[in-house]
Amino acid sequence: MPRRQASRTAPDAPLHDRRRATQRERLLNGMILAANRGGFARASVTAVIEEAGVSRKTFYEYFEDREACFAESLQEANNQLLVAVQGAVSRAPAEAALEAAVQATVDFAVAHPAEARFLMKEALAGGPAALDVRDHGIAKAAQLVEAAGMAARPGAQSPDVPVVAVLGAVHRLLAVRLRRGEQALGELRAELTAWLASYRADVARHRWGALERLPVPERSPYLMPPPLRPPARLKPGRQRLDRQQISEHHRERIMFATARAVQEHGYPAVTVAIILKLAGLDSRAFYRLFSDRADAFTAIHEAGFQYLMSATAGAFFTGETWPDRVWEGFRAATQSIDDTPTFAHVGFVEAYAVGPLAIQRVEDSRIAFTVFLQEGYRCENASKPPPSRLAMEAIITTIFEIIYTEARASATPMAACLLGHLVHLALVPFIGVEATNDFLRVKSGGVRTKSRGAAKTARKSDLGGPAGSGGRSKSASRPKAA
Repeated sequence: MPRRQASRTAPDAPLHDRRRATQRERLLNGMILAANRGGFARASVTAVIEEAGVSRKTFYEYFEDREACFAESLQEANNQLLVAVQGAVSRAPAEAALEAAVQATVDFAVAHPAEARFLMKEALAGGPAALDVRDHGIAKAAQLVEAAGMAARPGAQSPDVPVVAVLGAVHRLLAVRLRRGEQALGELRAELTAWLASYRADVARHRWGALERLPVPERSPYLMPPPLRPPARLKPGRQRLDRQQISEHHRERIMFATARAVQEHGYPAVTVAIILKLAGLDSRAFYRLFSDRADAFTAIHEAGFQYLMSATAGAFFTGETWPDRVWEGFRAATQSIDDTPTFAHVGFVEAYAVGPLAIQRVEDSRIAFTVFLQEGYRCENASKPPPSRLAMEAIITTIFEIIYTEARASATPMAACLLGHLVHLALVPFIGVEATNDFLRVKSGGVRTKSRGAAKTARKSDLGGPAGSGGRSKSASRPKAA
């Protein structure tokens, strides 16, 4: 059961004020219970007031709608976690601030599993406003860590990693386990601490802590041609296509229209009518091919995943050494993401909103990408002890969190400019900091200096127009540190 918040109303406040505070707390806890039981889609006002034991009229005295209640419940849980993180960071040595924040996050999930599940899993399904609360909370925690790290003594060592992405990844790792009802969450502390220890470097030589974009890598010669694109509308009149070809054409138009609608509005706000308007088709065509919007979303999500996995694998196996293979695979992956930004938004931002099957597919896809790390265990001069299975999951999840941030911040992400960061995350636990940095210094000779704006202009989006024409996504904004 969610822990009831201590009343913020003074003990000597009028009885009416104390009753109002209590009712609000009951509604916030009711939202947590309702969302954890049935997901955001089923956390209706009716479900919340049944859990809270208050009237519908009382609900609307406090909240405009269920989205407002959902966002405030998230903020309350976020505030609890931030208090715990701040306390842990303030007590830890400056160079151990990140490890302290991670341990505090795990401890919060152990002590308050209902609030943690709501904050770390259900927030991902709640649409743009909920994602804003989630992302801003992680950004604030990262600020606490980075501010504490500034006081590290000369010569001290701390993990050279993007703090905000690591903290976001820890949220995702815990969300998976909370959804499955796992009890031994405390065991993650030691393994995550050991994983972060592998990235320790002199604080004066840190390079990878900030997600600053590097020059655009040369175009991978191993990308799959052509990038995914929606088919053009059929011309009016009699078609030269048979019924099966027309059906496939309609299917692809609906899939791409679903992706575009989700990127523009967020999955919770998308309707079949919106999809059909973008696809230029009628409802008969839709329901001949898909049972509902979730079915159409699943189809486009699967197509995007298969495209990304094929691009990564095809390039990966061209490298001479394992580090080379990681570089080539991730280079093709990030450039494929940049070529198909709508798919990136579908795959990395919106899938949690669709329901349990889509969530399972997202989590399975993350695990699938750990196959590209397996060879690191056999790499010459591999680090000892080798990283754990959880460490491999943490690496890929941190990479996913970085791509999520890029896909959410802009309709035209530039994931390829963060290739060095992704490769650094992948290689260090296996071959060490120095060997990884040496490798990346050599590879940096294979990039060309090109401005972000010029790269956008040169690239076409997966919707057929100029890459810059979409501007910033209507459903997303880069989280700003508070």
